Amino acid sequence: MSKKHPIIAVTGSSGAGTTNVKTAFEHIFRDQGIKPAIIEGDSFHRYNRHDMDEKVKQAEKEGKVITHFGPEGNLYTELQAFFKGYSETGQGQRRYYIHNAKEATQHGYPPGSLTPWEALPDNTDLLFYEGLHGGLVTDKVNITRYVDLLIGVVPIINLEWIQKIKRDRDIRGYSTEDATKMILERMHDYVHYITPQFSKTDINFQRVPTVDISNPFAATHNPTNDESFSVIHIRNRKKIPIDFRYLLEMLEGSFMSSPDTIVIPAGKKIFSMQLILNPVIQAMMETKNK
Repeated sequence: MSKKHPIIAVTGSSGAGTTNVKTAFEHIFRDQGIKPAIIEGDSFHRYNRHDMDEKVKQAEKEGKVITHFGPEGNLYTELQAFFKGYSETGQGQRRYYIHNAKEATQHGYPPGSLTPWEALPDNTDLLFYEGLHGGLVTDKVNITRYVDLLIGVVPIINLEWIQKIKRDRDIRGYSTEDATKMILERMHDYVHYITPQFSKTDINFQRVPTVDISNPFAATHNPTNDESFSVIHIRNRKKIPIDFRYLLEMLEGSFMSSPDTIVIPAGKKIFSMQLILNPVIQAMMETKNK
């Protein structure tokens, strides 16, 4: 951790909705005049899409599995070194993984490719990471040691699958069968490299639908915010000193389900993030400026 060059990490599985959380932070950064260095976790994939497909096919022939969740498909050591370097100097190298045609137009590289490494902008106030491995701990790396605020975004598993399948089908052109096959292939790495992170977070946001999603592989649409609640678990009360009474007053329709957990209508999630995290980040910047 670093008081001078703090790091905020939002971690969650593929399809969990971590990208949406960036909206809340964009508001916070803009309101506080903060200049962030933004890092997408996919940029630390080991291979571009074509090479990854070839590695997966070769692994299948050998009776093995390579996924974007596990160490074979990612640069764990390099990610840790990047976090360490930024925490010490406020500098580092980043790149982008190009998911689609829109990003291809933005960055000038084809979909499925990785852009060249480039230096981070100068004089950033903090590092903001959004991706799969912001809270990763293995026998070889411990990324959490460099993270000042770790946030988990964790829909219940059926909803996570629904969101992933719909995204892969609508945006990435996969069939439902292809997306389902990917979920099954990733299960071992999901259990060992993704879910353990949520026991190390400072706060978790978990969306829970109030409609029937018993068969996520036959679902035709994502449950809406009006059909969902968000369960917010404050795991680190020292780092996030929260006034739950204030939240209950500000977030209509919310209630406490345990002494450290508040349940709110899902449509108020972004607002709740601002209420909860704005003071934390403000204090982080005050400490940095001292």
